[in-house]
Amino acid sequence: MFNIEEELKKLPHKPGVYIMHDKDDKIIYVGKAISLRNRVRQYFRKTNKTKRIENMVALIEHFEYIVTDNEAEALILECNLIKKNMPKFNVLLKDDKTYPYIKVNVKSEFPDVYITRRILNDGAKYFGPYASAGSAKEMVEFIKSKFKIRQCRSFKYKDRPCLNYHIKKCMAPCMGYVSREEYMKQIDEIIDVLEGKTDKLVKQLNQEMLEASKGLHYEKAAYLRDKLIAVERISERQKVSNISENDIDVIGLARNDTKVCVEIFFVRKSKMIGREHFFLNDLVDEESKEIISGFIKQYYLDRPVLPNKIMIREEIEDKEVLQEWLTKGAGRKVEIKTPQKGEKLRLVEMAENNAKITLENKEKDKNAILQELKEVLKLGKLPRKIECYDISNLSGTNMVAGMCVLQDGIIKKNMSRRFRIKTVFGQDDPRCMKEVIGRRLVHSIENPNGGFGRLPDVIFVDGGITQIRAAIEAIEELKEKYKKENLEFDTSILNIPIYGMVKNDKHQTRALMNKEREELELTNELFNLITTFQDAVHDTAIGYHKKLREKETTKSALDEISGIGEVKKKALLKKFGSIKKIANAEIEELTKIKGINENLAKKIKEELS
Repeated sequence: MFNIEEELKKLPHKPGVYIMHDKDDKIIYVGKAISLRNRVRQYFRKTNKTKRIENMVALIEHFEYIVTDNEAEALILECNLIKKNMPKFNVLLKDDKTYPYIKVNVKSEFPDVYITRRILNDGAKYFGPYASAGSAKEMVEFIKSKFKIRQCRSFKYKDRPCLNYHIKKCMAPCMGYVSREEYMKQIDEIIDVLEGKTDKLVKQLNQEMLEASKGLHYEKAAYLRDKLIAVERISERQKVSNISENDIDVIGLARNDTKVCVEIFFVRKSKMIGREHFFLNDLVDEESKEIISGFIKQYYLDRPVLPNKIMIREEIEDKEVLQEWLTKGAGRKVEIKTPQKGEKLRLVEMAENNAKITLENKEKDKNAILQELKEVLKLGKLPRKIECYDISNLSGTNMVAGMCVLQDGIIKKNMSRRFRIKTVFGQDDPRCMKEVIGRRLVHSIENPNGGFGRLPDVIFVDGGITQIRAAIEAIEELKEKYKKENLEFDTSILNIPIYGMVKNDKHQTRALMNKEREELELTNELFNLITTFQDAVHDTAIGYHKKLREKETTKSALDEISGIGEVKKKALLKKFGSIKKIANAEIEELTKIKGINENLAKKIKEELS
């Protein structure tokens, strides 16, 4: 058995990564340290810890560690392990999306301009990242509308020009109507626009327009005038400051009582080319500098294009090693700066203000959807807490239920629960629903401060009128039960409205139904929320059902041996491959498995023989 106090004594005074596991052997936290001994021991000492860290430590069943040569190696390993395992107590960016870039393949004979999400070492020029495909697409469309470059992706010489030539959107290099030098002049102008170097371009376009006008080439002058206006407009819209340095990411943070928002601005050549925000849950009691440090590790891991500078509000503890890591990845110097005054500080403040506004807007959207739900359901108060239930089984076997919670308009995964059906045998979903609703409500009645929390304001059941009636029956029986046991019991707390989430023939959400079998009219936003909620509870229930089936399938003689849990069982089967080979193994071989001593090894041999 893993003895934490004994294992803490064995920790080395060396840099490395530590990995915390819970009782199910799931990784719940990954961290790095200059000294593993000092850092890991802190978690198990009575020092001032945040509530989040206290909750994490309470779940630690065992830990492991990997020694590295230096802190920089530990940082890289930490980032990779976090990305691979997504531990619940680390700062996590779960949308794992790749950002769009604009690519100009200057090595091509006649380059084109297009959007890509893959950065290759191919000699092309890449511009970005853009916070959304929409903003990148807008820029590409602007370029192709104002510059007569080719629109086709697969360039080849043709017998006749395409329509774009005839409508004056392309110079038809495929027909040899334009030299590479003349074509590349346009490409150079496009690169200037993308890099924000528009002053020189504007001056040049002005000069060419005047010359065309004087030469009575009015059509060319009009084309140059339109291009000039467009370039000036896009330049004005992007400009955010007079900072002269290139390639800066600016990170701002804001928080409220339940959520943290991190906003990042992409500033390239003094111009804002994009922005993005991330909502981080369960971090409200964490220090801002810890959140920003975790964000930087997650956000810049494997990012192909890195800025020259990252600007943040306050100094972070591992700034030096982060800079070293980023510099190595970029192949040039990358700095993390904390500006104290001037334009750079104002830019950080702008990012923070935008993060704050983003949070406020999130709250407004949330309240609006709750208000709408209140009106549709004809409730007397906002439905702050809604619970949803679904039953899952296969021909009446492994009967289970899933519960999900919509708290203040947000599906809270950490509040979801799973139930094994105890009183119903055979396939009878309504009776299963009745059992589960009754068991769940009893939890809050008898232990209001327990894991289920307070009673819900509304209950949704996955199904139609039979499931609704089963839930109502469970509530009515509880009212009778508690009224008999306690005459002063206030049965009104159990006056919880019940609604059914009805599906169509394709097993997709169709409507929300009340106890009178009326289908309620929903807006698109509300319908999408209900669909997402129903999908979440369905996944919870069916996931649990699959887990039980898999457990039955993998059940073995090892399960009957006291002292062999899931972790040791997996380790034994991984090492030896089968029960027969485990039974035939020598005592010395068995004791090489972590957690198995000589006595337990002998016990395994005896039981399996």
